Amino acid sequence: MRSALQALTVRGRAFLASGLTSILCGLVLIERDLTRMGLLVAALPLVSAMYVAGRSHHLRLHRTVTPPHLNVGESAKVLVTVENGGAPTSVLLMEEQLPYALGGRPRFVIQPMGRGARERLEYTVRPEIRGRHSLGPMQVRLREPFGMVELREEIAGAAHLLVTPRVVPLSEIRLGGGWFATGDDHPRSFTVGRVADVVVREYRRGDDLRRVHWRSTARMGELMVRNEEQLWQARATVILDNRAVAHRGTGPGSSLEGAVSAAASVAVHLSSLGYQVRLVSGSGITDAWHERGRPLDPFPLLEELAVVTSTDDRELPDITLGEDVTGGIVVGVLGAVQPEDSSWWARFPRHSAQSLALALDVESWGQRAHEGDLPPSTMWLAGQGWRATSWRKGDALAAAWRELDR
Repeated sequence: MRSALQALTVRGRAFLASGLTSILCGLVLIERDLTRMGLLVAALPLVSAMYVAGRSHHLRLHRTVTPPHLNVGESAKVLVTVENGGAPTSVLLMEEQLPYALGGRPRFVIQPMGRGARERLEYTVRPEIRGRHSLGPMQVRLREPFGMVELREEIAGAAHLLVTPRVVPLSEIRLGGGWFATGDDHPRSFTVGRVADVVVREYRRGDDLRRVHWRSTARMGELMVRNEEQLWQARATVILDNRAVAHRGTGPGSSLEGAVSAAASVAVHLSSLGYQVRLVSGSGITDAWHERGRPLDPFPLLEELAVVTSTDDRELPDITLGEDVTGGIVVGVLGAVQPEDSSWWARFPRHSAQSLALALDVESWGQRAHEGDLPPSTMWLAGQGWRATSWRKGDALAAAWRELDR
């Protein structure tokens, strides 16, 4: 009842004030008719408040988002099932609470619902900003016929939508190196399973008996031998410079968003070619093959890139150039290169089979933050052994990627 009284509209407050004034004047002037009229006028908003308080809903919501994750610019459908678990309701005005990145807030008018009744609502969102967005809660407005009271309540519960960066299809270019053996001679290179989990097959006449795998033979009931064929697997490392000092602009039009989109496009492209991709950024290291158990699934990388933000660190992350980098392909997505970053970038060509650099001309994404900013150091990177190209705002990412093949 208290919340209903606090939800009196301007009309309801005017009626209540007019009624109390009439009652007071009637008592002072000893006018019974004026007092009766004041009682009637003041009682109307109070009765309306009691009506709304007694019609308090017991609604439950269930949201289904299809698909649960998508790229920037794609559309998703949200199905909201409303179930009434209490007394019959009057006409309900409902408004879904959405972040501005998903567009306008959808509104619905629901006709009176009986106990146990269900209503299905549907709306579409088309996000233009990556990230993990929350859908809900739902706000309900209760009004009585005279417009004296308007009560706003929220139905708890929300769903989440993961929006991954925009992925641009890239063409195949010459990529050398990056392959390593995972056969019997290199047991430490197995990416899935243990050393004992070797590849076996049935015994064939002429096979060396020293290659018989007795454990598999006992389990299968027939003679099994280790496969003499070696498995090969390619690996690549994508480095994203997400430091705030290396980028310009704000919002979706910033150079950081362009760098994130470029890193996502490269990761998906290399995964489609069979590379095991590792993402390195100021936020940490993400492996596409360890977390989900699917060696060529780039979704863990896209999930990390969906929520990556700029860091205030002025130094690049401290990573060890171990077996994950040595002999593989390194693709760097760079912002403005600072003089103190030179030694950090210079060590990769000496350890990797091939080093590719996509250097963003960050000044084309925004105004200069301070004096002394450096343009994309493509010539310096090329002198250190990188195959480097510059990418300006408005240029096609696919064209810049093809430039790395020259």
